[in-house]
Amino acid sequence: MNKNVKWLPALIAPVLVIGAAIAVPAVANAASTPPARSAQQVLALIAGAKDAAYSGTIEQHSELGLPQLPSTEPGSSAGGTDATSQILDLLTADHTARIFVDGTSKQRFQVLDRLAERDVIRNGSDLWTYDSTTKSATHATLGKKSSNPGKPITGPVPNDPDSQTPGAQTLSPAQLADHFIRAITPSTRVAVTSTASVAGRSVYQLELTPRSSTTLVSHVVLSVDATTGLPLKVIVDARGQKADAFSVGFRSIDFSTPAASLFTFTPPKGATVTTPKTPAKSGSTPPKAVDHPKPSLIGTGWDAIVELPVGASTAKSGGSASDKQTQLLDELATAVPGGRALQTSLLSVLLLDDGRVLVGAVPIASLEAAAQ
Repeated sequence: MNKNVKWLPALIAPVLVIGAAIAVPAVANAASTPPARSAQQVLALIAGAKDAAYSGTIEQHSELGLPQLPSTEPGSSAGGTDATSQILDLLTADHTARIFVDGTSKQRFQVLDRLAERDVIRNGSDLWTYDSTTKSATHATLGKKSSNPGKPITGPVPNDPDSQTPGAQTLSPAQLADHFIRAITPSTRVAVTSTASVAGRSVYQLELTPRSSTTLVSHVVLSVDATTGLPLKVIVDARGQKADAFSVGFRSIDFSTPAASLFTFTPPKGATVTTPKTPAKSGSTPPKAVDHPKPSLIGTGWDAIVELPVGASTAKSGGSASDKQTQLLDELATAVPGGRALQTSLLSVLLLDDGRVLVGAVPIASLEAAAQ
């Protein structure tokens, strides 16, 4: 079980992006009703918000049917800073964060834990992360791949060498909405259901409904600012559950340009600074690649399942779980034929005795069928 557990972050993270939700309390009568728009017009409005400048406070709440794990309490030293701790924290804990964005190349993300703070600051190709609990900072220069995309960086992307940095795991509304929109296929019904108000702003509510009857996802609602096109609220509901399964969204937002000084970071006195190895320069001999088995994708759309093959679970994932965290994961999982399984309202994980791990927004039975 231990050798499988440390690979959970790399598998769960991409599925959470597909199955996450953003929910913000609506402010009644705080904004006027915007003009009617079709679903395609709202999608075009979102596409035009890539260069937006804004700042605000967002809140995250999880309701996946998992208990609050004491070892991942925000700001506690027991929670740790490895990837497994951060994923468990994302699944079970509430967070408040501040976000500052000035276009596609300047972002600052601050997760405000209890008596602690985690920061990710990007200024062009310059990227800093800082954790006040451990007084540790990381400074990296982003490669061409990471410098071009126009979306905030708020945490590491699994298996992406340009973004393997520690930091905040809370996801922004714009990030989640971007993933949902890019995943729209014939397997999804799209419609504008209504207009509403979020953080004092008029919004269009764009509803994405899976055509699949197997996925654990009931539907997704993106609340899009009617003026700027910035996603302010995204709700993902799980089948058979009234409460939003996972929520993160703006409590307040300001569309004025943040001060330039917010994107400049100087490590506090006494902080330990780490600089990752930079990619090889053009024309030089690249380092020998590590031959790790790669995850594969089974199925498509909302029913897609990620499988980590035999042997991959013995490789290093960039941060091993502590014995206490491993024990907690083991206690949450239940025995099934050929292994153990973890079921939440939006996500299922199957850890097989032969070393494979399967993850998907589908029931455990679907993972077991895919494993045959």
